[in-house]
Amino acid sequence: MNEIKYFTQEGLDKLKQELEHLKSVERPAISQQIADAREKGDLSENAEYDAAKNAQGMLELKISKLEDTLSNARVIDESQLDIDKVSILSKVKLKNLNNNATMIYTLVPENEADIKSGKISVNSPIAKGLLGKKTGEKAEIQVPAGLMTFEVLEVSR
Repeated sequence: MNEIKYFTQEGLDKLKQELEHLKSVERPAISQQIADAREKGDLSENAEYDAAKNAQGMLELKISKLEDTLSNARVIDESQLDIDKVSILSKVKLKNLNNNATMIYTLVPENEADIKSGKISVNSPIAKGLLGKKTGEKAEIQVPAGLMTFEVLEVSR
């Protein structure tokens, strides 16, 4: 049995679009490559054919995994989340008390993390240390660089 994975609606929609692209664009393109390679004659010594068949196998595996993920996907219901405490989908404004830097992170499911856009995995050390905290509370969090102390300045959605 596969485990349930949680997504935001945006993340789930992105996954569905990727699956649709693989099925409607990538799959026909690889089928065409196989057909083109097949026309070139002897398949036993045809590197193009072997490469296209391998690519097809990898694509089908990726499609299968995406379909499996989607079948076990659940959308997080934001209305059920406590907006006063840091939780998944919270936007948290933090102050690093070690260097006085201020940062804003949104805690998202692991598969939607993107540090460049300020989205960190709810399973990351910083996010785990912040879960359940309220505005004004401090959190000491052990990260690979050592012990860091953060103050929660603001929690929002």
